Amino acid sequence: MAVITIQAARELVAGALRNAGANDAMAQATARALVLAEAQGLASHGLSRVAQYCVHLRNGRVNGSAVPTVVKQKGATALVDAQEGLAFAACERAVAEAVERSRELGVAFVGVTNSHHCGVVVDHLRAVGEAGMVGLAFANSPSAMPAAGGRHPIFGTNPIAAIFPRRAELPLMIDLSLSEVARGKLMVAAKEGKPIPLGWALDANGEPTTDPKAGLEGSMLPIGAVSSPKGAMLALVVELLVTALIGANFGFEASSFFADAGNRPRIGQAFIVIDPGALAGREPFFDRLEVLVREMLVDDGVRLPGTRREALRHAAETQGLNVADSLLEGLRAL
Repeated sequence: MAVITIQAARELVAGALRNAGANDAMAQATARALVLAEAQGLASHGLSRVAQYCVHLRNGRVNGSAVPTVVKQKGATALVDAQEGLAFAACERAVAEAVERSRELGVAFVGVTNSHHCGVVVDHLRAVGEAGMVGLAFANSPSAMPAAGGRHPIFGTNPIAAIFPRRAELPLMIDLSLSEVARGKLMVAAKEGKPIPLGWALDANGEPTTDPKAGLEGSMLPIGAVSSPKGAMLALVVELLVTALIGANFGFEASSFFADAGNRPRIGQAFIVIDPGALAGREPFFDRLEVLVREMLVDDGVRLPGTRREALRHAAETQGLNVADSLLEGLRAL
């Protein structure tokens, strides 16, 4: 295990992406996002993604010369075209647009179309929290889950995120995907040769399975799918918000992120930003938020969302990132 600084990791990732064909702005935005994920202990969305992105750049699944562009705007809404590049620079542009519009109009909805994998969704909202705004974010991904009552994958795991700033403390940062468990848990179980519980996945024939390999070849189940269609309904809501409204691909139209070959995914992300000052007022918002937080913390077992990630991030910034030797060697080779 090696230890490298945050800055060194960013430079390494950006260099690998540039070498694979990404322009500098795309490489830098992606490096910031992946290293931030790694620093928060989210390895599945961190440095391990670099090799995959580089393959997609080299084989044409990503447009390395893309420059995110605002292609449509009206009042509190705007549409950013990611130009089939990596998602991070486009999401940065979209969030900046949403914050600016919400300052003027009280609320904003900005979509990103023709996009790619966007990593840790709540991290895109950090700039929203820093601006003292409330933020919501939604994204789709290549198909992994069936519709309610269905058997074949249609929706992605379709994450939802939110940020609520506080007056003098870390914001509340909420981030969840809509599958019962992360696909990574099936990957781990498959490597270890262990079964998975019923209710996590279906096999390729649409039947419930305890075999993680069969689940990986089939589909993930939405949250609560064993007893309720609610998770699938939420996935449907997200799918429509980030596709039909903004002209992006549905999950079943996009090739898997984990495949080297395939189409350009052209999926979507959407950001809603709200200025508390446009409603009850900024100070009343902060006051009421603290009332709720105090009530939550009455119970010893409650942990505010985002606190663990922020503690890990702070430790990584001061002590460096622990990176497996094999992963570091791979990044240097790239």
